Amino acid sequence: MSIIISLIVSAIAVFVTGYILPGIHIENFLTAVIIAVVLGVLNSFVKPILTILTLPITIVTLGLFVLVINALLVMLATLIVPGFHVDSFWWALAFAIILSLVSSVLNNLVK
Repeated sequence: MSIIISLIVSAIAVFVTGYILPGIHIENFLTAVIIAVVLGVLNSFVKPILTILTLPITIVTLGLFVLVINALLVMLATLIVPGFHVDSFWWALAFAIILSLVSSVLNNLVK
């Protein structure tokens, strides 16, 4: 049951973040749910591999390169999910940052 609640909270966070940023286009709430699932899968499987491969540059930038990895994962999600479009890399970076903030606020409200 907690997985379903976590998915709904993530989908709400995606939908709210897409509503806030003008460079992010999400068709409907079902698309936001799909985006939440795809980003969860990408963060579980692809992000650790990218983090290990880019460890030297992550160390040099004091961890800020992880934000770039998150933005790249958002751009990858745009290729996977129909109905989800990001105008540029910078909007993907802003989406990744604001999504993490909105998700943490919503997760704290639920718990």
